[in-house]
This record gives sequence, C-alpha cells and structure tokens, in this order.
Amino acid sequence: MADLLVKLYDLQFTDIYPDNLKENGIEIRRSLVPEKLLVSAWVNKTFGAAWASECEVSFAQQPVSCFVAIKSGQLLGFSCYNATFKGFLGPIGVEPKYRFIGIGKVLLLSCLKAMAYQGYAYAIIGSIGAKDFFDQSITTFEIPDSSPGAYKGILKYHD
Repeated sequence: MADLLVKLYDLQFTDIYPDNLKENGIEIRRSLVPEKLLVSAWVNKTFGAAWASECEVSFAQQPVSCFVAIKSGQLLGFSCYNATFKGFLGPIGVEPKYRFIGIGKVLLLSCLKAMAYQGYAYAIIGSIGAKDFFDQSITTFEIPDSSPGAYKGILKYHD
C-alpha cells in the first residue's frame, strides 16, 4: 500500500457539501474537544484501536484536526489530518450502512480544505487501502517507493 500525494493548491473547494446530505439532515463539521472520548470510542468500535489512537491525537491539535459526520446526534463518519505525521491525511472512515452517499468525500475535502487554509501546499495520504475511493474523489499521485514508507516498523495490534 503506497502513499498518495495531493496538490492542495490545485483543488477547488467551492461547493463541497452536496444537497442530498443537507436534505437528509447530515451535518459535517470540525469536531469539538469535549467529543474526543465519544468519537475515539466509536472509531475504536467501528474501525479498530490503531485508527482510534490516531483520532485521539487529532484532538490535541489546534485547531482540532478531526471532522465528523453526524445525523440526529449519531456519529456516521470521521476524518483526521496531522494525526500520525504532519501533513498526512487520515484515517478516514464512514459507518458501512452510510457509505456511497457522499459522506466520505465531504469528510475528505473538509480535511484537505482545512490543510490548505492552514498553509499546506501538499497532503500525503499514507498507506492507502481504498485507492478507488480517493481516485473517484480527488486527483492523487502515487509516491514511488513509499511502502511501508513512514510506517516502517510500526507495531501492529493482534487479536
């Protein structure tokens, strides 16, 4: 799984929030510090401890570098940046039954927009597993010889 590079200065962030999400009462916003334990517990339950660890770090950033998708007080998805490494985007995940309606793309673009506004020219999406999702959402460039890259030697959770 290689890393991907995103040129933030080439992205257009005009209308990143599709009408179907608004019409269905789905809100996507930057998370708040008091939500840290709730969000990280949900991420742990839905996606595992490694992603939950990264998510928790995003709450220590100023501003918080975690975005969430919410409907009627229920968490549907999340995305983070500057969690494991500066300039890296991820992890990003959406509750399985809410996938393929645009939530993931808006979470992705929300993080990339925040990074661009904070002065980043590029974002790195590390060790991607869902390349099709990124290819359908944004223009990326595979970084040669980037696997395992920055994640070399990382400890893995075992059941």
